[in-house]
Amino acid sequence: MLVLGDSLAFHGPERAEPADDPRLWPNVAAAALGGRAEIVAGIGWTARHAWTALTHDPRVWAMMPRVDALVLGTGGMDSLPSPLPTALRELIPAVRPERARRVVRDGYLRAQPALARALAHLPGGGPVALPPRLTVSYLQRCRDAVLALRPGIPVVAALPSVHRAAVYGCAHPGRAATEQATRAWAASAGARVLDVGTLVAAHVLGGHGNPDGMHWGWAGHGLVGATLGAILAGELADRAGQ
Repeated sequence: MLVLGDSLAFHGPERAEPADDPRLWPNVAAAALGGRAEIVAGIGWTARHAWTALTHDPRVWAMMPRVDALVLGTGGMDSLPSPLPTALRELIPAVRPERARRVVRDGYLRAQPALARALAHLPGGGPVALPPRLTVSYLQRCRDAVLALRPGIPVVAALPSVHRAAVYGCAHPGRAATEQATRAWAASAGARVLDVGTLVAAHVLGGHGNPDGMHWGWAGHGLVGATLGAILAGELADRAGQ
């Protein structure tokens, strides 16, 4: 199972974990299927980063002959507020000298919560890390590229998670539009959806996940992994019977 994701794929209740930690949701799902997960993910990754990894990382190419299912798990970051345009925000680590970089980074982190809350009142909820139309465009590219090499394998797209993160001012106005666009794309592309937000809502919003208000505890990972495993088990059984 190839999982293209963001930090939700490898971050636990306290810290980021090694990709082979059996408690992570991709590994929970893979274990239920009697297989293994290959997690290709990064902090802050959107569907565009997933496409870049798929097309630029030779380690991903080496996995292709063994891939039996594709999971597109990047929707969570795509829908988060991004008061500063994503292209500019991602250039902050490149600011030189180091002192200037710290000033810019710290200033943005201090301003982001208030800006996210303020911009949420704009029509459409303000700017997000990746607009829904681009999210589904990159999801389609990822699907087409993998299925060109592994035709007939099931594809599952994760819907955006929920959060109560202070760093984003607890604002998430872009979630509904990203979810709607992803559902519509999945229906047209023959992909299944994993409703992550519904699965982890009580866990995250109830304060049972990571203290950052965004990442999950192990109970959340277990629930998402078990649900994904059940979805893929049904898909693989149906395809085997065809």
